[in-house]
Amino acid sequence: MDEGLWLLGTEESCVYLLEGKRSAALISAGMSYILPDFFDQLDAWGISEDRIEHLIILHAHFDHVGLVPFLKRKWPHLTVYASARGWNVLANPKAIAVINDFTVMVCRRMRGRTDMLDSLDWQWRFDVQGETLREGSVIDLGDRVLEIYETPGHSSCSISAYAPQLRALFPSDAAAIPYREEYVVAAGSSFEKYGQSLDRMAGFDVKTLCADHYGCITGEEAAGYISESKAAADRMIDRLQAALRQEGSVASAARKLVALHYELRPDYFVHPEILLRTYTQMLRQFLPAGLT
Repeated sequence: MDEGLWLLGTEESCVYLLEGKRSAALISAGMSYILPDFFDQLDAWGISEDRIEHLIILHAHFDHVGLVPFLKRKWPHLTVYASARGWNVLANPKAIAVINDFTVMVCRRMRGRTDMLDSLDWQWRFDVQGETLREGSVIDLGDRVLEIYETPGHSSCSISAYAPQLRALFPSDAAAIPYREEYVVAAGSSFEKYGQSLDRMAGFDVKTLCADHYGCITGEEAAGYISESKAAADRMIDRLQAALRQEGSVASAARKLVALHYELRPDYFVHPEILLRTYTQMLRQFLPAGLT
């Protein structure tokens, strides 16, 4: 990676640190159970927490906001950013309950236990406030900036960041997830907007694609990553529509697709119950008249 751009966290839960001359920013916030790993990495690499002034939430799903409550309580100087829709989600009691419940489910799936969370004040409550990012917002780190773009489709609150000095794109899940040799698409909010967001990001000159799950992509693959994401989205649409035709209902099609997902990817980080919700949301976008 480029000097001053750090990949932190774990394989399945990535957090990026971008350093500038004046300050540094955390981009995305992973899952809560990576907190011990995160602090070990800061110590091992001599990264000063005093320079980390910004934390950007790219969308408000549980697996992208996990560090926020603990870090904001530990580092009061930290400014937290999200889209307007993201802050609306994070003010919703039902959404907060889902974030906390899903965190425990995935922690148990990935670590086999949850006791590493016991000593951490990790849970979302209603004490985290911050600033709102929108299309055209810029965060200035000194000699480097982060440009913000609205990229809905995966979720209604999704934004992406671009660091032009490094040609680094941080799309979160607004682009495909690079699992092993695959491009995994999750457009639970809107495939139409997902495609529009990919079209928008296709205009970026990308040297490094910083994904929130399963690491970063560099070189030629990074340059072509958005194009590959578009092709993967088309394949997912075909798969969803075929499952609906074959199964005759959203519920049956979702169960079939989730089972296939884990046959192909048995170590995928998402808990099956959560993935069932995602497939259900995607399938409903293609529901023919008369099907439920």
